Amino acid sequence: MQAYFDNSATTKVFDSVRDIVVKTMTEDYANPSARHRKGMEAENYIRAARAVIAKSLKVQEKEILFTSGGSESNNMALIGTAMANKRAGNHIISSNIEHPSVYNPLGFLEEQGYKVTYLPVDHAGHIDLTQLEESIRPETILVSVMYVNNEVGTVEPVEEISRIIRRKNPNTLFHADAIQAYGKYEIRPKRQGIDLLSVSAHKLHGPKGVGFLYIDSRVKIKPLIYGGGQQQGLRSGTENVPGVAGMGAAVEEMFKDHPKKIDHLYELKEYAERKLSQLPGVTLNNPPGREGAPQIVSASFEGVKSEVLLHALEEKGIYVSSGSACSSNHPGLSGTLKGVGVRQELLDSTLRFSFGLFNTKEEIDYAAQQLEEILPVLRRFSRK
Repeated sequence: MQAYFDNSATTKVFDSVRDIVVKTMTEDYANPSARHRKGMEAENYIRAARAVIAKSLKVQEKEILFTSGGSESNNMALIGTAMANKRAGNHIISSNIEHPSVYNPLGFLEEQGYKVTYLPVDHAGHIDLTQLEESIRPETILVSVMYVNNEVGTVEPVEEISRIIRRKNPNTLFHADAIQAYGKYEIRPKRQGIDLLSVSAHKLHGPKGVGFLYIDSRVKIKPLIYGGGQQQGLRSGTENVPGVAGMGAAVEEMFKDHPKKIDHLYELKEYAERKLSQLPGVTLNNPPGREGAPQIVSASFEGVKSEVLLHALEEKGIYVSSGSACSSNHPGLSGTLKGVGVRQELLDSTLRFSFGLFNTKEEIDYAAQQLEEILPVLRRFSRK
């Protein structure tokens, strides 16, 4: 049996996604900027995807900018708005548990002279709203806080964050990294006060290498890529028609019977929480059940190194993560786990189980059974 529990790293695509990607690669493969009929056919896929995505967020179609994925969307949101608004100020606020595609651009901006305040989080992973309010200054141009944490599944109170920003400094922009949230929640940027929102298609059963950034029409932003002036001059370069079309198909499928799909994910999550909690020496780090995101369970296994356990499970056809896939080339102890107060001795003994729509309870039963057999053996070896 095989059990893939690494859906926060990437997901298997829907059949409809596969079909439209193949079609736009083999039949409707023209450049969407071309002025002939084949080019118009390709452009229609871009327009259709933009319409589906805009409808899912209840925003204007012109406010959707297609990118190569979550990292580019986050870089564009941070660097693009910082550069466009530098006359208004040089101060940015974020948290200390952000994804590398946020805190590394913030590091770059600090090198350019911008000042960044990193807010700590409590044991549940929530930022301190009082400290947020105290940190906002007249020169604060941007607040960037992830909607759902990618390691432990904490859901930040984005509407409260937005209200505090508007009350303290109405000119401050609010960016939400929604890469683990979009498709799992009903997100309404206009109503929630979100000015910029980052999304990646391959987290919701779409293709890799494509995503989008929602940019409120009032936001001033500078492009990171210059060239032929595609996408209103904000991101030059020939559009990735198969990727964008595939993302549109994924969004359409994801939001069909959406509550039923999310209930399925929560059932899997809560079932996995029960099964893991029954194993000796296991501590769960994620907000339980519906207090957190529907797809993420973080578990620490006392006395076993996470990499050792990960590969032992891999031998049994069970695939999990020992951290964010995007930071796998930079091994080290997770800043998120430290931030939420995981005990020092468990920091290097933690795995993330993340679920997608194709997972089943039978797969969780199989993983729990294998863990029950593997853990005592690995603990014996680690004590020697």
